[in-house]
Amino acid sequence: MRTPACLLLLSAPACLAAQPPFADPAALDRVVEQFTGVPVGQPGGAREPVDRRLRLRPCGASPQASWHGAPGRTVMLACPDGGGWRIYVNLLPASAAASATASATAQPAVKRGESLTVVVRGQGFAIRRSAEALQGGAVGEWIAVRTGPGSDPIRARLIQPGMAEVALP
Repeated sequence: MRTPACLLLLSAPACLAAQPPFADPAALDRVVEQFTGVPVGQPGGAREPVDRRLRLRPCGASPQASWHGAPGRTVMLACPDGGGWRIYVNLLPASAAASATASATAQPAVKRGESLTVVVRGQGFAIRRSAEALQGGAVGEWIAVRTGPGSDPIRARLIQPGMAEVALP
């Protein structure tokens, strides 16, 4: 983040040197806290602080927060600068009762052990692969799936019954 003096003199070399090399994870935590209205580690807030090992480019503007998927589960933080970045922050359920009610009313799109199709999408391509659901879930939820015997599980978002998606940036 640039100091107010640097905003007036953007071409000054001292201002460029004063800009931190990476986005401050604590500042990202504050953006999530302001968006949800709940501190990190509390029901309804971020499950845990933003990973301090992340090396994100500094954002000239304030990162934008929005819901990703069902509100109350995941917050997406995005840097609006050209060539910016996006990260996803998982939230703690607001309450066990609310979570149980939501699960009971949501229609399962897949059950544990069922076969489904996983679509991996990137810029200009999409790859489909058969997989096994390692847990059940409703449309919009993220579940663990296995694409082959002995393969490591991956997380995919259910987009319709029997189909999940992994979107690459």
